[in-house]
Amino acid sequence: MPVNPIPRYLVSEAVTRALAEDQGGRGDVTALACIPAKAESKFYFVSRQDGMFCGMQPALEAVWQMDPEALVSPQVEDGSKVAKGDVLASVTGNARALLSAERIALNFMGRMSGIATFTRQYVDAVAETGTRIAHTRKTTPGFRAFELQAVQAGGGALHRFGLDDAILIKDNHVAVCGGVAEAVKAARDSAGHMTRVAVEVDRLDQLGDAVEAGAESVLLDNFSLDDLRGAVAQAKGKVTLEASGGVNLDTVRGIAETGVDIISVGALTHSAPNFDIGLDEG
Repeated sequence: MPVNPIPRYLVSEAVTRALAEDQGGRGDVTALACIPAKAESKFYFVSRQDGMFCGMQPALEAVWQMDPEALVSPQVEDGSKVAKGDVLASVTGNARALLSAERIALNFMGRMSGIATFTRQYVDAVAETGTRIAHTRKTTPGFRAFELQAVQAGGGALHRFGLDDAILIKDNHVAVCGGVAEAVKAARDSAGHMTRVAVEVDRLDQLGDAVEAGAESVLLDNFSLDDLRGAVAQAKGKVTLEASGGVNLDTVRGIAETGVDIISVGALTHSAPNFDIGLDEG
């Protein structure tokens, strides 16, 4: 599945901030001290492990912001399966600039490839069940576009990007509104016909109220496997059912086999390990 590119202005802004944070007020004093000003070098981004790759956009942006004339040759695309030792991209340019960009490029690649690889493990765990794995909004502040692109690169489904994407009524909304039905009806009356309304329930007896009030999706929060099966039988395909809570690689297959449509996993973005990528001189 093609991975949607991140808008260029978001990539540029994020990389600019990252480089500024890394360089401080004096720049890369090590490169300035050790490397001749006009020295040219060729480097290779190399995978140190097997997994899924993501992060080419910000990595190359870091290179180009430091050396606009650098020559780059990507060898893989976001969403590619890679093996230990694979060359991901080669870059040729001013040695000082490339070494100054190295850590920021690797940070983006490592974080995003880690999420993509972790997501793929979940996707593979529910293979052939028909259930999709989706992210949540439990993302690193300011880094959401990159983390969600990485989920997609790992084969995960896209959920809400932000609060303006869809109406998702959570437990605190329900509490303030006085009940599931009341909250869904208020949302349905307010929303345009193009806006989906989803509601979170934490008991099986709330599902009927949600469906009757007009919800298109129902999030089943921390349901037991028996209750998930009961919800699937009760809904009869009338709404999209999403399971969340208590999801890990040991439990996700069993949850998928209950017949829910989607399993949302916060761990994809808040607990993915870093992916090991290095920069080697050619």
